[in-house]
Formats: sequence, C-alpha cells, structure tokens
Amino acid sequence: MDNASNNETNENTNESLDFIRAEIADDIKNNLNDGRVHTRFPPEPNGRLHIGHAKAFCLNFSIAKEFGGKCNLRFDDTNPIKEEQEHVEAIMEDVKWIGWDWEDRLYFASDYFDQMYEWARQLIKDGKAYVCDLTPEQTREHRGSLKEQGKESSYRNRDISESLDLFEKMKNGQFPDGTRCLKAKIDMTSPNINMRDPVMYRILHATHHRTADKWCIYPMYDWAHGLEDSIEGITHSLCSLEFENHRPLYDWFIDQLNIHHPKQREFARLNLTYTVMSKRKLARLVEGNHVIGWDDPRMPTISGLRRRGYSPAAIRNFCKTIGIAKTDSTIDLALLEHCLRDNLNATSNRVMAVVNPLKVVITNYPDDQVEELEAINNPQDESAGTRKVHFTKELYIEREDFMEDAPRKFFRLSVGREVRLRYAYFVTCTDVVKDENGQVTELHCTYDPATKGGDAPDGRKVKGTIHWVSTTESLKAKVNACDNLFTKENPEATEDGQDFIDNLNPDSLSVLENCFVEKSLANTTPGDRYQFERLGYFCTDTESSEGNLVFNKTVGLRDTWAKLKKQKQNAPKKK
Repeated sequence: MDNASNNETNENTNESLDFIRAEIADDIKNNLNDGRVHTRFPPEPNGRLHIGHAKAFCLNFSIAKEFGGKCNLRFDDTNPIKEEQEHVEAIMEDVKWIGWDWEDRLYFASDYFDQMYEWARQLIKDGKAYVCDLTPEQTREHRGSLKEQGKESSYRNRDISESLDLFEKMKNGQFPDGTRCLKAKIDMTSPNINMRDPVMYRILHATHHRTADKWCIYPMYDWAHGLEDSIEGITHSLCSLEFENHRPLYDWFIDQLNIHHPKQREFARLNLTYTVMSKRKLARLVEGNHVIGWDDPRMPTISGLRRRGYSPAAIRNFCKTIGIAKTDSTIDLALLEHCLRDNLNATSNRVMAVVNPLKVVITNYPDDQVEELEAINNPQDESAGTRKVHFTKELYIEREDFMEDAPRKFFRLSVGREVRLRYAYFVTCTDVVKDENGQVTELHCTYDPATKGGDAPDGRKVKGTIHWVSTTESLKAKVNACDNLFTKENPEATEDGQDFIDNLNPDSLSVLENCFVEKSLANTTPGDRYQFERLGYFCTDTESSEGNLVFNKTVGLRDTWAKLKKQKQNAPKKK
C-alpha cells in the first residue's frame, strides 16, 4: 500500500490524531521526504528496557506501521564502560516479545564511528570545532549556568592544523583519559546551555563490546544522535521531552555538515506511580541486591513484567490508552493493571488453587472415592473448553474462607452454615478441630449428594461459593505474592539525606511455600498465565519445573481503576 492511500483515513481525521501523528500526516501531505516515514528506536545497551521504553518503541513502530513506513532498531553504543552484549540481546528479545519487528534494519552507533570521525575532522577544518585541554571540571565551570553566561576556553581559537593533529593523536591513544576533548565552536553566551561549545568526543581507553580496542575516543550522544539518524535516512526522530532543549544542537550539527536532516520531535516520557523510570536507578536496585535481578517480577522492566505475567497485548493496549502528550505527567499504576486485567480476563484459563490451606474432611463422603467433575476453563472463551477436577473426601480450602464466630454477613464457611464448593456440592461445617494453641487445624463437614454441580434440586440457595482442591489429587506449589516495590506513589519524594532506596517496600514480596494447585497444572511451562479462581491472575515462574512448581501473582481480581473511573463519572458536577 502506498503512503497516500495508507493515510487517507489519517488525513480525514487529523483532529483526532495526537500531535505527532497529525504533524506526520501534514508532512506526507506536503510530500516532505518524498512522503516517506522512517522512524527508529535507539536504546542504550547499558541496562534492560522498562515500561517507559515500551511507550517509546510502541510509538515509533506503530507510527511506521500506520503510515506505511519503516522503523529501525539502533543501539546507541557510544559508552563502552557501561554497555554489554548481554543487554543488546535482552533488548532485542523484549522488543520482539512486545510484538514489533525491525526486519533487516538492526544498526549500531558503532557502525558509524569512522564516518563520525571524518565529519568531526570536517568541522575542525571549517573552524567549527577545536581540541580543548580543559579538564572536565574546568569545562563544567566554563559552561556557566542558567543565570550566568559561559566563558570561552583559552583553547577555543587554537590553530586548525594543531586541532587536527591533536585530534588524530587522541584517536591514536597518545593521551590519557580526560586530558583533552573535542568541542564544537558555537556560542558561549547562548541562553541554551547545550549550545555552549558542547563536547563532541572524549578520550576513553576502554574495550568496546563490538569494536574492541579500535577506538579510544568515543562520541557524545548529542554529536552522534543526529548523525546516526541522518545516515539511516530517518525522517522523524521521536524523543522524550528532556531532549527538547537539545534539538537546536541536533539541528546545528546536521546543518553544518549539510547532510540529510530528519525532524526531531519530543513527547512526554512515561511516569508511573509507585515506580522509578530510570535505568540508572533500576541498576542500583539490581547491583544493591534490593531485587533478585533485572527480571525480578516486581521490577518495571519488560523482562520483569513478562516474568510477572504481563502479556504483550496488555502493554501495547496500555501504551495506546495513555496516548502521547506534550507535558510530563504521572499515570496511575491502576490504569496499567486495568489494561492487564482486561486482557487476562479474556485470555486466561481458570484453575483452582489454595495458597493458605485449611484441611476439610467430608465425613459422609466415601473414603477411597475419587470423583471427576467438569470445570469451565474460560467463561469468556467457549473454545477454551472444559477440564476435569478431582473431588475426594479430604480437601483444602482457603483459611480465610472459614470463620468460627462469623458475623451475619460472612457468607463463607462457618459452623452450621452451608456453602457451595465450586463445581461440586453443598457442604455444611459440623465440627472444628484445633491444636493445643487453639489454632484451627481441620474442619469436619457433611455434603449433600443431591447438589452435584452446585445446584440443589429442592431449590434452596446458598450465598457463598468457595474454591478448593483435593488433598491427594493436587500438586504442591510455591507462590510469590508481589506488591508495589515502593511505599510512596512518588518514590523520589524523600526527606533530607534520603533517596528513593529509602522508600522501598519491605513487604513487596511474600513467598508462600505451602500452596496447592489442580493436577491440570502438572505440565505448565514458564510464562503460562492463569486466573486462580477468586484469588487473582498468576503466571508460571521461570524457576518452575516438574515437581517444583512456582507461580508469581500477576495482579488481583479487583479493578481499582474501573472503580475510580466510575466514582468520577458518578460524582456531582461542580457548578
């Protein structure tokens, strides 16, 4: 499909498009770049991607798809000290898992190091760049501040031939780290600090994960960014809002070199409650052993969300729902969980599991009988079919589903009360067994054989239905119950002398060792998602194996976002 026909709908509904899509639609209409749309996602391989990156790459890939264009995956590997091949492979896995494909367009900034070096030499020859001997500390002092103008380096007017010679010696490894750098010669009085003779190259004797020891000078991001976009023929360079003040520098470098000029546009990055969105801070959590790794199910990383049980569709829908804005804001985590529940409700098979077991003995049920009962896999999806669950004389129920001295509105199990066992029978509690400390250890109940399937032929009703598993026809499992990693909506809100680490939630992970699940989960594999009836959504953990089942709690059943939304809709309008 050509660009024109692909965008008929977009052109006709410009007012309904976000500001970036509306501008791209206008660019196509005006035949900018011959009507091409070519975007890119440029992660740094210095850590794992998080949900904020998902917003960015979903935007870039979806725009390319919607406008009949292309999207590159390009690694900004300009800092060898922090970058690892392990992160490159993990990032590629994350992007593909979410559902995007860069086809044959996988690139690295390091692919262009030779060309960047030659362009830097060109700027030196044109009198627009120079080698500076100021130390990094002196360079920061010379830049000034928002209130004070910068001060020119004494090396700013160094002879062009001398700068060329020194720059080559920098490349050849003849100077120690930090002793010299290459700077652009722009304007030390500019109100935009980024335009005050920014550093283009620094000396860094470090082994690069792709180029090994070929280079000991490495380009700064502001210098490399636009050049990479230009080389790849990018038409729209979409960045987060913090790069807005860097746009004049992006444009300046490209204009001085007179090369293909992409259009940089900025959008607000994603901020979530109870979450930090910084690879540097997430790395601190990993390195400080505050979490078990980048893929800890409590982490907002893509790998962590995947391990916890998030689905690609839920993340894509969340990114689409929050849209694209021009100003920063914080999204309630409840909205992400709402998108997750919406997807999992439709796609997850139901099973029964007991995470805090209390034994029940049905005294009038045959001792050795094992009965197969039919259970619905997913009421939202008829094609999911049914399964068999095993009913026996001894069962486990949730301890919270029994109360000895129950109030009138407690509709679960209590002495003398009748409840429905899901898919099975009506049972009535007749006796309670306790240990020497008064702790309830076992319940004795009777069942009504006429209520098989959960309905009484005499029409009597019960108000409570509880889930269960057989003590002998179930599997033991471990459940990791995950909560918010931080105690505050804004983890960065700290007292003097503290930082975000001080707001970590000490109860963010509860490990339940003595859980039981249906035998239907005997062949579950890591990544499988289920609804444990009445408990929430759970995912088989990566450490799970046959005979050692481990599940992570993904999210509870209660949708707080939908409740909040309904409350807002029903609230009286202000006059």
